[in-house]
Amino acid sequence: MRRIVRWAIGIAIVLALLVFGLRYWRHSQLYAGTDDAYVNADVVQVAAQVSGPVVQVAVVNQQHVMPGQLLFQIDPRPFEIALAQAQANLDLARQNVGEGAAAVVAARAQLAERQAQLANALSNLRRTRGLTSSGFLSQQTVESTQMSAQTAQAAVKAAQANLVQAQNAAGAAGEDNATIRAAEARVAQAKLDLSYARVTAPTSGTVANLTLRPGTSVQPGQPLFSIVSDREYWVDANFKETDLARIHPGQSATVRLDMYPGHPFKAVVESLSGGAGTAFSLLPPENATGNWVKVTQRVPVRVRIVSPDPRYPLRIGTTAAVEVRVS
Repeated sequence: MRRIVRWAIGIAIVLALLVFGLRYWRHSQLYAGTDDAYVNADVVQVAAQVSGPVVQVAVVNQQHVMPGQLLFQIDPRPFEIALAQAQANLDLARQNVGEGAAAVVAARAQLAERQAQLANALSNLRRTRGLTSSGFLSQQTVESTQMSAQTAQAAVKAAQANLVQAQNAAGAAGEDNATIRAAEARVAQAKLDLSYARVTAPTSGTVANLTLRPGTSVQPGQPLFSIVSDREYWVDANFKETDLARIHPGQSATVRLDMYPGHPFKAVVESLSGGAGTAFSLLPPENATGNWVKVTQRVPVRVRIVSPDPRYPLRIGTTAAVEVRVS
């Protein structure tokens, strides 16, 4: 009986090993997995667009913010003064354009007057020549009248030149005038700079690395803190190069985070990296040596989480395990 029991136990163990081995083999044919994976998301670096002292910080570290929510306020007074000055310059530009238009009207009126005087002088010259040929007037009178006509003609040319000069100085009429457009551009820039004094959240997410305090002087383009966006999360899963032939964009996947071992997340493969992780490192390995040892490389695969659950908030940099359904 003991021998029979031993044989039965041995057979049972062999059968169990066969069953588990078959299941493991079958699972490896259907899925490719790795536990070398890390949660990631878009991280927005918040920076000021204008310089100045900070007068208000409206958020705290690790606070969740929504798009358009105030983050901090730069002293707006210099920008308000610049806007008022730009508005005043615009009013002056419109006034100058109006004066230029009036100067053009006056130059046209003067030209019309000089043209009328020339027409009158030419008419007098014709009459004088007729009377001189009849013997009623002397030749001296003709010469005097001709001189008056030449003077009137020169006055017309001068008036024409004055009109051209007035038109060039005045430029285009109304709001199309270059001076007005330049002044309007300065007003728009001043308004934009004033709007930059209020720095708002560009996306929804969590504030991170906030050390900004009121009184701090900020400069344009200087990163001040970060916002970890909650619009999209993905996992950078480092698969062995031997698994890549079976992994393609669009395949479904399951992500299990070490933070929430009992709550799997649905995911989908988005893309495969163009090279192994070592290829993009700061100091890539030099394999052309006599001590080379072949090591299976890992290639990053981006797996997007399609079912984020607010009850299980995700944290970038945390570890995960990923399984991709490959068949």
